[in-house]
Amino acid sequence: MAELVLEQVGKVYPNGVEAVRDFDLDVADGELLVLVGPSGCGKTTTLRMIAGLERVTRGTIRIGPRIVNDVAPKDRDVAMVFQNHVLYPHLTARRNMAFGLKLRGRPRGEIDEAVGKAAAMLGIEHLLDRKPRQLSGGQRQRVAVGRAIVRRPSCFLFDEPLSDLDARLRVEMRTELKRLHRRLGTTTIYVTHDQEEALTLGDRVVVIYQGRIQQIGTPEEVYRHPVNRFVAGFLGGAPMNFLEGTIVDSGGRLWLDHAGARLDVPDWAVPDLRAMLGTTVLLGVRPESLRVEPIEGRPQTTLSVTVDLVEPLGDKTDVHLSVEQAAEHPLPAHRRILARLDGRVAVRPETLRRLYVDLDRVHFFEPDDERTGRPGKNLCLASERRFAAGEAASGLGG
Repeated sequence: MAELVLEQVGKVYPNGVEAVRDFDLDVADGELLVLVGPSGCGKTTTLRMIAGLERVTRGTIRIGPRIVNDVAPKDRDVAMVFQNHVLYPHLTARRNMAFGLKLRGRPRGEIDEAVGKAAAMLGIEHLLDRKPRQLSGGQRQRVAVGRAIVRRPSCFLFDEPLSDLDARLRVEMRTELKRLHRRLGTTTIYVTHDQEEALTLGDRVVVIYQGRIQQIGTPEEVYRHPVNRFVAGFLGGAPMNFLEGTIVDSGGRLWLDHAGARLDVPDWAVPDLRAMLGTTVLLGVRPESLRVEPIEGRPQTTLSVTVDLVEPLGDKTDVHLSVEQAAEHPLPAHRRILARLDGRVAVRPETLRRLYVDLDRVHFFEPDDERTGRPGKNLCLASERRFAAGEAASGLGG
């Protein structure tokens, strides 16, 4: 096991594309760190630089006490598991798992013991004499993981290893990988574009966009306190809603004027937003923070909405809604919102409803910078954290 440190790491390809920019990352010994972001954001390039499969343009990578920028991949003491398994089709599962140790000249008895232990951990002892074509996708991925385990590396690198599996098997393998990490305690970096996978697997999560780290924190921190609009919109089972409006003062109270509809600004956000009077901000609210019934014990504000579409999901129902607005404030289609409701709530299309917004679960952002492409920052991040601390102390979590 080893600590892994990246300092000001960058990658520029010969065609001038800058894939990774100013990456500073410190992965603790034994930590499971997840890199998450959309396709093309630089997460796999970062992993490949750590493995030595891509050269670093600038910056340094340290594994344990060694700077490894110029160290060959085979000498970095890391094991990488790819998306597409990369098993030798003519070898049995046993020989695939043993291949790396055999190349290193390890004794036969040591190899057999290591393969047996890894197979037992992964529940594939009965599959060791089968070839890859005789295995399911999930079984092949377990063999690939087993091949990495037998090497006992200082660091595991996983590059979207579950993305080719069906939904049910992904959940099963995710649980197995987390259990395996607890047992082995090996420093692990896991790359995924799946937000749910990132939030359930990682000790910490690194959110990446356009080659830059946007936020690093525990799953709860990045979900509950996003530093900018990208992080807020990217993480979560359903995309966050963003309502654009202007901060106004009426009768000594602050409101968000959204297309003629006025939404209360919660007390905890007033200190940060009073300086924003007359400016455009974005209210962010997750679909699960919206209700069609009053929210007991919570400060709340309301919107008049029309139900456009209902999507039953079993225990939950996704409801697509249009916000009612004054005639002089036409609302663009992309300002429609999504509510994720309890599946037992009866909602019918083309009906008018009153929607309740949980003010303890909203965020306020600057608009994105169109010139630089930088996501708008969270205007009330410090207040959110102070509010959450007070909420926890008073037992109002959830």
